[in-house]
Amino acid sequence: MTRIAHVSDLHFGREDAELLLPLRDAIRQARPDLVAVSGDLTQRARPAQFRAARAFLDGLRLPWIAVPGNHDIPLDEFWHRVMTPFGRYREAISEDLAPRWSNGAVVLEALNTADPRAWQRGRVRRRQLWRASGAFREAPEGAVRIVMAHHPFEHGPDVEKRLMKNARAAVEHLAAAGADLILSGHLHRWKAEAFLSRKVGARVLQVHVGTGLSTRLRGQPNDFALIAVAPGQVEITRMMSEGGDFRPCGASRFRREGEVWLREGEGRP
Repeated sequence: MTRIAHVSDLHFGREDAELLLPLRDAIRQARPDLVAVSGDLTQRARPAQFRAARAFLDGLRLPWIAVPGNHDIPLDEFWHRVMTPFGRYREAISEDLAPRWSNGAVVLEALNTADPRAWQRGRVRRRQLWRASGAFREAPEGAVRIVMAHHPFEHGPDVEKRLMKNARAAVEHLAAAGADLILSGHLHRWKAEAFLSRKVGARVLQVHVGTGLSTRLRGQPNDFALIAVAPGQVEITRMMSEGGDFRPCGASRFRREGEVWLREGEGRP
């Protein structure tokens, strides 16, 4: 079984300093095979904020990959935003804005959905989408196929932000290529369930985590996810900040039957 710690929206520059060590310790104690960070490592893409984010990731002493979020583009520095939107991210975090990771049992394809021209909304880049779909089709039989991006591919009716450009078509494309899970952040809200879309539905699970460290909570506590995957099985545990520590707060278990994921205890409709 492969274990992934999914963390998002650390927002260094507006982080809760009292949660730094508890978050680090909770991730390290879980001993994941990979830490997947779905964007917004910084609050305003300042060099010092990127250095703090990199120090935190290095302090985990675990394998990790990350993608930029919209806050990792210098919104209020016009020259940098237009000419070198990802320059500081590349220098401090990684040259690869859309990394991939695999251990044979899991194939994880990360997409860079941050867009200097649609700063908050983001967009799906076709070349990355095609690359991910190709990798999923070529993956070993039984491998769990995971997508990671900063922006969600679906919003609930209570979300005021605009959905990412090309999101609906992209998730349908990924579902057709065999994607099992999509990891995202951005909304600072927790969700672990199948897609609502009729075309995609229970073929793909979506896991949104809230913010790991930011003081901007939007009505929900700081959290991250521990995801354990095996062929045809997924367990998603919410690790929630409580009393200064991160503790398990419920788990959702799914099994795959044919083309769809069913929550534990549920049968086919």
